[in-house]
Amino acid sequence: MGKASKGSRKGKKAWRANIGTDDIDDFFEKQTRDAHAGTAAIPSLPSDSLFFVDKPATSASTSAAGASDTTTKDIPVKRKIEKKREKVLYHESVLKRNPFVQPIPSSVPGKKDKKIKKKKLQETQGEKSVPMENDSVVKNFDIWAVDGKGDSKAKKRSTISVIPAVEVEPAGCSFNPPFEAHQDSLAQAVADEKRKEYMKELGPTPVPLIVPGEAIAEEDKFFLDAGEDEDEDAAENGDQDADTSIGQRKNTTKRVTRVEMNRRARRKERLRAEAKAKKMENILKEIDSLPNIMDEIAKEDKEKEKRHKRRTVVKEERRKSGPPRLGRHKFEPAPVQVLLTEEISGSLRKLKGCCNLARDRYKSIEKRGILAPSKRISKRR
Repeated sequence: MGKASKGSRKGKKAWRANIGTDDIDDFFEKQTRDAHAGTAAIPSLPSDSLFFVDKPATSASTSAAGASDTTTKDIPVKRKIEKKREKVLYHESVLKRNPFVQPIPSSVPGKKDKKIKKKKLQETQGEKSVPMENDSVVKNFDIWAVDGKGDSKAKKRSTISVIPAVEVEPAGCSFNPPFEAHQDSLAQAVADEKRKEYMKELGPTPVPLIVPGEAIAEEDKFFLDAGEDEDEDAAENGDQDADTSIGQRKNTTKRVTRVEMNRRARRKERLRAEAKAKKMENILKEIDSLPNIMDEIAKEDKEKEKRHKRRTVVKEERRKSGPPRLGRHKFEPAPVQVLLTEEISGSLRKLKGCCNLARDRYKSIEKRGILAPSKRISKRR
């Protein structure tokens, strides 16, 4: 049989009409057949159409199989390494040749530096956080439960007081004391009372609310008015004198010449040089007197240490004598309960009764700093 005529391809329309579509029709027919057949047609298909092995192209087979297998384009390993390698700028490479010249790092951190820093931070946090036994278990407490596992009260800080709860009075305050001990206690009580009186006398006098004064007579009023008029006249004269002096000063101003300006500049330069020389001289003197300065510093350190020890001793003594300032009022110790010479009878039966036990306990509580001291309020009548 002879070949089929292809037809005329002179015009564009004839060329489009004579294009063969057999391969497209075969593809659509095959796709329709496979869709109708489903999974039953899979065993009949060849393995090449179902699977393919993706192998990297070797250096030997690249030249031969380059034209046939154009779909597989694998990047070589060397190129990957070069791509991931850190780029070195030209000025950095020049500086690296000289080991004595260190390049200045950039103030803006790069992406790689941030990643390294973040990784180090995570490693350090992982080392610090030690897993405990019951960390994963979350404990839930019921706030309305009766067993009271969740309600734990905070512990109060216990203030250790140096002052004892019960202080033993000296032997001279007894109902039948020895003569010498009684005289010592009596002298102590008298000294306390005298100290209170002296403090009251030597203390600052309060500001009086009303100041006594006398009424001004009519004759004195005339003198006061005359004095005010004289002050006003003097002020006016002073203003006039000031105005005249300003006018004279304006007239007496002279023009500064170049010679005067040069003289002032030379004087300023001379003063600056003298000040600089004096400063250098003082520095040299301080350098020469360095051993003396070291000795003075050592002496000051010793004095500071002594002062600190003295201050700590005084603080301890103050803590023993009285409590810290807790409120508005200051603690006042109770007077010494000592009997007079004529009140000593030597027998408990003849001793006068006094209710000072509650007062003594109250003062002891105030002295130990448990209760803030209060002032005695007198009842108004």
